[in-house]
Amino acid sequence: MVKKAPRRTAERILEVTLELFNRFGEPNVSTTLISSELGISPGNLYYHYPAKDELINSLFERYERALGDLLGASDGVRNVEDAWFFMHSLFELIWEYRFLYRDLNDLLSKNRLLETHFQTVLKNKTRAVRTLLAGMSRHGGLDIDARELEPTANCMVVVLTYWLSFEYVRDPRHALEPEQAQQALMRGAHHVLNLLAPYLDADQRQHLLQLSGPYNSPA
Repeated sequence: MVKKAPRRTAERILEVTLELFNRFGEPNVSTTLISSELGISPGNLYYHYPAKDELINSLFERYERALGDLLGASDGVRNVEDAWFFMHSLFELIWEYRFLYRDLNDLLSKNRLLETHFQTVLKNKTRAVRTLLAGMSRHGGLDIDARELEPTANCMVVVLTYWLSFEYVRDPRHALEPEQAQQALMRGAHHVLNLLAPYLDADQRQHLLQLSGPYNSPA
């Protein structure tokens, strides 16, 4: 048990850091606040994570791994309902690591790992969305010209990436609080998939309205 304690401490540090980053924003959270919240000395924190960037990078690496696993499910999307659950799952993961998106431009400007890796994240998201669109098209629910597929996929990724920023700007004091999660995620999924409305057949368009109806406008 004694040998496992350092690893458990490192895990707990990441858990608490994620909570604080999500609640206050990464720029507003110091290592002193993290160690105080944990009830450990700054020296103990530095033993596991010698710099704040190492905490950020460790959390980002977790997010990146989870995102990679999730994006692989895009090849199983055949219709609006599949797409709805896929997008909602993506937004759930983004919400879990929402500090990355809330403070994205600031983080990219000062963290080289995020600057380079987030470009890969965008490429992987775009590839997954293209796969989603191609699958829906093959199964007949989506009629989109090949020339429109790429710009449509890019627009969907833009909304995926900046939706929480929009939510935050709309209501800075409350938008990213835990009690707002479900509404924010549902609205985000609706607005991403609403970009497909012009290409959906009548049945699929109606199904999209049924799925997202209660969440298609801000509260």
